[in-house]
Amino acid sequence: MSSSSTTTILITGGNRGLGKGLVEKYLARPKHTIIAAVRNPDNATSKALFTLPRGEESSLIVVKIDSFSAADPVAAVKELESTHGINALDVVVANAGISKVFPQVHEIQIADFQEHFNVNVHGIIYLFQAVRPLLNKANAPKFITLGTSAASISDMERRNFPNSNYGTSKAAVNYLTRKIHFENPNLTAFPLDPGWAQTEMGNGNAWLFGLEKAHVPVVDSVNGMVKVIDSATREETSGKFMFYDGSIQAW
Repeated sequence: MSSSSTTTILITGGNRGLGKGLVEKYLARPKHTIIAAVRNPDNATSKALFTLPRGEESSLIVVKIDSFSAADPVAAVKELESTHGINALDVVVANAGISKVFPQVHEIQIADFQEHFNVNVHGIIYLFQAVRPLLNKANAPKFITLGTSAASISDMERRNFPNSNYGTSKAAVNYLTRKIHFENPNLTAFPLDPGWAQTEMGNGNAWLFGLEKAHVPVVDSVNGMVKVIDSATREETSGKFMFYDGSIQAW
């Protein structure tokens, strides 16, 4: 399906929060094939994606990718190739992730720490290894991981929240994404911070810190991220830690 006239985009965590917002935004454009990767395609939130408005000649595919699974991304790519005729991926947005508990370092439970790494870090590796061959077949491929200011080491003094599990895992994602940039000269790869968005996860985290809700409306975050992704180039964007408003974050 990917061709000079059709843009093919894969988004993980595509049935909730920012992932769903990105699916909806891109699907409304003409000549786009949007692949929503979800943990359970039979879930009501996954099936509801098929009711979203579509641009002219645009289509939606839902595939199963659980970030815990090394096998799911490989199986999903095989399904895309054999069943749906997908021969290239123009953009991959690694959106799926978790943020569950908020310890200081001396409070970390290794099981919780490992769970964050299993999903947020291992999941990125599994995904990139599976989609890389299809990215390499696109004219100007882009691989975007969702970042967070919680992962900033140089800005830690200003953002010193007790999120050692999430922040550490996302710092590792930043490293991997920047490494992908250097190792793949044909690819535009960068972490993209969506801001503290008003998703279920974002608002839930805000409540834990005594706030009514997170700072950034989902629509504003999605619109900003799409603008950054659309304009991203190897020369100007790749290998940098981007913010949804187009500014550059501190590592």
